Amino acid sequence: MTTAAERMPALYLSHGAPPLADDPLWPGQLAAWSAGLPRPRAILMVSAHWEEAPLALGATETVPLVYDFWGFPEHYYRVRYGAPGAPQLADSVRKLLRGAGAPVQDIPDRGLDHGAYVPLVEMFPDADVPVLQISLPTLDPQKLMDVGRKLAPLRDEGVLIVGSGFFTHNLAALRHQGGVPGWSAEFDDWGDRALRAQDVDALIDFEHTSPAGKLAHPRTEHFAPLFVTLGAAEDELDRGRSVIDGFWMGLAKRSVQFG
Repeated sequence: MTTAAERMPALYLSHGAPPLADDPLWPGQLAAWSAGLPRPRAILMVSAHWEEAPLALGATETVPLVYDFWGFPEHYYRVRYGAPGAPQLADSVRKLLRGAGAPVQDIPDRGLDHGAYVPLVEMFPDADVPVLQISLPTLDPQKLMDVGRKLAPLRDEGVLIVGSGFFTHNLAALRHQGGVPGWSAEFDDWGDRALRAQDVDALIDFEHTSPAGKLAHPRTEHFAPLFVTLGAAEDELDRGRSVIDGFWMGLAKRSVQFG
């Protein structure tokens, strides 16, 4: 991994669930992705698993992880990821957002949830890069793009902005199906084409413009982090590419990089 000397890219990744670590393919894909990135000074994570308004900053020092899942084998609850906190990054986020008139709150005991630490364990296994997680303050795509725009200057300071969700996410519809359901494949194909076409308007209105949009995302929190990423990379959408594609347990694991 090289030292960050240029503007950092902005990422949207499908984060998987705790068993991602046992997958024969996906952890290696995430590791290879991070190996090709400039080394970030810090990482700013926006996870589908933390909704809080107004926008909240998580812990700025190392605190226990949030095991926000139930019914898994015990060893998944023993995972640790003691990345340094990022108090300087938190100060920068406060200045950027409050300077733009947006309220910010601090929740100093809120640790990284699985939408943050599960992919980070694979991408930055040494846990030596400071990490700050912020909340999703809304699910409105336009407002989330505006959050991303306000945070975009951090990319020039060596900060890797990561929106963490899942490109398709409907666990209830998977329970009685095997393989890749049609709604997941159709939405993934549509989303890939919309991203390559830089059709932000279609992505924003995905519930109406996409095939099976409401099946792919009956609730939109796992698609929502994409819009923070799109806002942070708005001037580089022509430099976007899918780094990971395919499916995991029937869900599209498409993950993209801008810049």
